[in-house]
Amino acid sequence: MWNSELPLTSPSAPTNSASTAVHAVSLAGEHVQLLADRALLWTRTATLFVADVHLGKAAAFRAGGIPVPQGSTRTDLARLSALIAATNAQRLVVLGDFLHAAAGRVDALDGAFRAWRQQHAALRLLLVRGNHDDRAGDPPPSWDVDVVAEPHPLSPFVACHLPTEPPTGYALCGHVHPGVRLSGAGERSARLSCFVIGPRRAILPAFGSFTGLAMVRTIPDERLYAIAGTRIFALPA
Repeated sequence: MWNSELPLTSPSAPTNSASTAVHAVSLAGEHVQLLADRALLWTRTATLFVADVHLGKAAAFRAGGIPVPQGSTRTDLARLSALIAATNAQRLVVLGDFLHAAAGRVDALDGAFRAWRQQHAALRLLLVRGNHDDRAGDPPPSWDVDVVAEPHPLSPFVACHLPTEPPTGYALCGHVHPGVRLSGAGERSARLSCFVIGPRRAILPAFGSFTGLAMVRTIPDERLYAIAGTRIFALPA
């Protein structure tokens, strides 16, 4: 089992791994790419997967009287646009928690997303409901988002929000916001987002820029792929 407190190595030259913006792996016999901008690309179907976007989270905090900066929604929509352009994705699948809370569904969010959607009118967009989506409510029809409950089959994958190991298929999941702490000499340490890749499921890092991390422990046969800025690298098994 992983201790999540791992030796700190240079992201540019991590132990036993190359550091790149893309890490290719095979899941359920399919070629996929783990992307440093916290997304997974299923190459054969040009499908981009992200989890835990949490649109409107900052607005929900401000509605609750907590003064947090503006701009996270536009930043994350711009990141999605860049990923779609870079990967030529034809479909975007959100593995839950697309919206953060009902209080965050403000006019500014609606306007920003509708403008973004017009820029990507041909993109198919599928949301697998997460626990925050249940409370926030489904996106409005003007957003042109197909919404389904979990688990949702996309053979050979099963799209989920909560981590699971399905009886058949390979699960792509979110919810956890997985992270790992790398420690070095003295008091040096870094907390990094990561992918958790196992034989029956993968847990994606939280995509949203205004989200936290939960330090994870792996089980046997799982592998962590940590993200440091624009680079992704496999941690030693």
